Amino acid sequence: MAYREMDTQGWQVLDRAHYLHPFTDHASLRQGGARVAVRGEGIYVWDTEGTRIIDGLSGLGNVNIGYGRRELVEAAASQMLELSYCQSFFKTTHRSAVMLAEKLTSMLPDSLNHVFFQSSGSEANETAIRLVRHYWDLAGRPQKRMIIGRELAYHGSTHMAASLSGIPPMHSAGGDIPMPSVTHIKTAYQYRNGFGMDPAEFGVLAASWLEDKILELGPDNVAAFIAEPAQSAGGALCPPETYWPEIQRICRKYDVLLILDEVVMGFGRTGHWFGHRRYGIEPDILQLGKAITSGYLPLSATVISDRIADLLIDKGGEWAHGYTYSGHPTCCAVALENIRILDEEKLVENAGATLAPYFKAKLDSFIDHPLIGDVRSVGLMGGLEIVQDKATREAFPYEAHIGDYCAAEGLKRGLAFRANGDTMSLMPPLVTTIEQFDTIFDIAREALDATAKEFGVTA
Repeated sequence: MAYREMDTQGWQVLDRAHYLHPFTDHASLRQGGARVAVRGEGIYVWDTEGTRIIDGLSGLGNVNIGYGRRELVEAAASQMLELSYCQSFFKTTHRSAVMLAEKLTSMLPDSLNHVFFQSSGSEANETAIRLVRHYWDLAGRPQKRMIIGRELAYHGSTHMAASLSGIPPMHSAGGDIPMPSVTHIKTAYQYRNGFGMDPAEFGVLAASWLEDKILELGPDNVAAFIAEPAQSAGGALCPPETYWPEIQRICRKYDVLLILDEVVMGFGRTGHWFGHRRYGIEPDILQLGKAITSGYLPLSATVISDRIADLLIDKGGEWAHGYTYSGHPTCCAVALENIRILDEEKLVENAGATLAPYFKAKLDSFIDHPLIGDVRSVGLMGGLEIVQDKATREAFPYEAHIGDYCAAEGLKRGLAFRANGDTMSLMPPLVTTIEQFDTIFDIAREALDATAKEFGVTA
């Protein structure tokens, strides 16, 4: 695309004048100005100053195959020339949506055979909750209305999705959030909720908080439990191996539907194709998004079990729910090509067998850093939790914004990594090499060292 010839300051002026950014302190942004990205290739992004940044976050956990893959561009262009748009209303379908739905269900558990498409994870979770409510109405149990989520969960930022999320600042961003039909339980965050416990025992304990909440509300009032296999925005929270089998047992015992939000974990992030494979989960509804297209176009999928779909189809009549861009032909075509690349290049298998063990070993080496209290990872998602006192696990005051300071130090040195609270998070692309990992962690250590110096922390 041909852009106007302007320097960085010119773009920043236009940006401040017209573009409101998501999840942003706009007063702070106006003071410093935005970094203006212009090009991406592999794991790198360049800005208008010519600075090359390693994208240690895969965008927002979505650019799994890296930037600049011509195959995805060609798949989009070909589909646009053939059929640029097709609605899925009025008994109409098209080939790329059908093929993608078939492909996805072939990769998932036998009970998951129906797919509903949206454009974002937030929309997918809106779909899931409407579907759950409609299902229980059709099943003659309309009193099952309550949805249980977890603290520090992230499920999107629409009204319902923000309610499902357990991140308090989101609840004050507008609207009556969380909605009264949503409640939250503590999550499997062992460093804060079960420090010193045997991990296997803690996993069972953390799962028991779901059973306690179901009994408190009354099983006949609980419609579903929603959770991510492992939590990214919550600070790279990875449950013990005993957690998910017990959650599954509790949901089945009380006939509570299990919604698994794999918008981040799907398509290789855990070192497996999907998080449910990594943890042995059998959900009633599965959410996919982000890396389904590696971020090249917006798309999400709600995959629905036969139990729910059969009742919806047989007794539901018209389900008056959907979006203009449900199953957009070009987005579906790009997703198919993205999955082909992941499969043929064995990117997920390499991530699990080679990259993830190296990634974990490099992360674990930070446990002796004077700022780091806990290290967590699964696959290619990891977190380094900054603390003020390693002995007591005391955190820095919120007002210190130490995580933000550390992220800025990383960016100065050419690495984008993220502060989720005071946990420094990494989610690198699946195409990252061992040599690139060495650079990533060298910069991360330099950023932490600079942060420790600034805040007066010594070994």
